Amino acid sequence: MTKIWKETGFVENDPWVIETDEVKVTGEQKPLLGLDELIAKAGESNAVGLGVLIKPADDVRRLEPYLSRLDIVAVAFPAFNDGRAFSHASLLRQRLGYTNELRAVGDVLIDQVPLMLRVGIDSFSVSNATALKRLAENRLPAIPHHYQPAVRDAEAGKGYSWRRQAKPAA
Repeated sequence: MTKIWKETGFVENDPWVIETDEVKVTGEQKPLLGLDELIAKAGESNAVGLGVLIKPADDVRRLEPYLSRLDIVAVAFPAFNDGRAFSHASLLRQRLGYTNELRAVGDVLIDQVPLMLRVGIDSFSVSNATALKRLAENRLPAIPHHYQPAVRDAEAGKGYSWRRQAKPAA
């Protein structure tokens, strides 16, 4: 079972669906289009409220002309050891200025959620049983200190925590 989680809790009746041969959009649901499919649809119409699924090998910069027309960008984590979606999320938030919903889909594990939050991902499609249980209990792993800045500031505030001034010699 897959559930959508945000920091406010689990989301009921999320409309976004990744279509497959077995799963098709019905009723009030909306499709998460592949990058090429989104660009083709955006070129044919002035549609807004679109959603796109970015796969690891996609060039997320191709979305730039269409960002204002997107309600959601989903970045795919096909395996726990494939972190290219972290780079996609960071690029979307920091360089391209994307401000709408950014969702992690695929192999979303509880240990990665705090890091995903730091790069600007704000919703999660979760099917891992351990992750679902811990999210339901509001038990995220804590990472108190960070070595570099991110989209989301560390609890200590902005800045580069790794830039320390040496004390002058006595």
